[in-house]
Amino acid sequence: MVDDVDIDHSQTNQERRYLLDPYVDWTKAEGIPIADEFGLDILTTETGPWARYDAKGAFLHVKGRGDFISAYALELPPGKKTAPQRHLFEEVVYVLEGNGSTTIDVPGGGQHTFEWGPRSLFALPLNVTYRHFNGSGQTKALLACTHNMPLVMNTFHNADFVFNNPYDFPERLGDAKYFNGEGDFTAIKPGRHMWETNFVPDLSKMKLHTWDARGAGSANICFILADGVMHAHTSEIPAARYKKAHRHDMGVHIYAVTGSGYTLLWHEGDEDFKRVPWRHGTMYAPPFWMFHQHFNTAPQPARYLAVAIGSRRYPFTTMRRVGTAGAVDTSVKKGGRQIEYEDQDPRIHATWLKELAAVGGKSDMGKYFPEDEKALAK
Repeated sequence: MVDDVDIDHSQTNQERRYLLDPYVDWTKAEGIPIADEFGLDILTTETGPWARYDAKGAFLHVKGRGDFISAYALELPPGKKTAPQRHLFEEVVYVLEGNGSTTIDVPGGGQHTFEWGPRSLFALPLNVTYRHFNGSGQTKALLACTHNMPLVMNTFHNADFVFNNPYDFPERLGDAKYFNGEGDFTAIKPGRHMWETNFVPDLSKMKLHTWDARGAGSANICFILADGVMHAHTSEIPAARYKKAHRHDMGVHIYAVTGSGYTLLWHEGDEDFKRVPWRHGTMYAPPFWMFHQHFNTAPQPARYLAVAIGSRRYPFTTMRRVGTAGAVDTSVKKGGRQIEYEDQDPRIHATWLKELAAVGGKSDMGKYFPEDEKALAK
């Protein structure tokens, strides 16, 4: 009988080889800070020396990151460059501050080099050798790197295989113009239009396409980056407006790009909302199936970047495929994932009016809600 067995409860799970998480174990062994919060201001997150990169870094483990992807901050001191890297996971990089360049070795010979600055976005093609260079001798550069290392590390649980694998994927580099800020546009339908590239010089200047179904003059473009399963899109909220609430799978990392505002989050049936204020440098990931709604309180349009697993080309999961096919901008009353304005909790718009008034703004949502003096007084 089990009761007669002398069980040593002093052993750790690692010693028992039970309920292991190779990715988390690897991050702890790297010796840099691990930020574990609901949301983060990456600009103020503590970094520490990271021997692997010969730079500074911190793991960014937000609560809604899920099982497949996560992020880290990479800080390059003035005038410094990273040690050469190569790894068997996909990575999408968003530049928070600083100017510099990245060099990518082409399998078989040659290199691609591109220069980046604040609000640049780029992807590292799978398993290429690359280096980042800080172009300034006076100021640091700070990169936010979203990746699917948890999926890869937890599948193979062998760091040497992940970081020292010699296999090349030349098809992942794509057209040489993709490293120059150029790309190819594929029209699908609003919210699904694709821009294929490896490098976007400035997300704040990227041409977007209207997506009114997501609310109040919303605009959007989806990226195909290095022909990967990692998804990215950028969306814009007009000044003094907000989007419709929606929900989706875990792991969608959201970075504020321009403007400022807040996001409300709640699970169906919750009495109260969780509020995340945002501006450039803020990142969070809504937990699984948690409704969330974005509000722009800035006097100019606000943009954000969302990075996830499951691209428009390679959805990866059934949930991503169903969302892209139509659920993302279809009402929950019709089996979708979106709450239409007329169905949202009345407190949401009342809160919006107060939040906007607090910063001296005036709502431009009158097309959707009554905003007379009586409404403002509530």
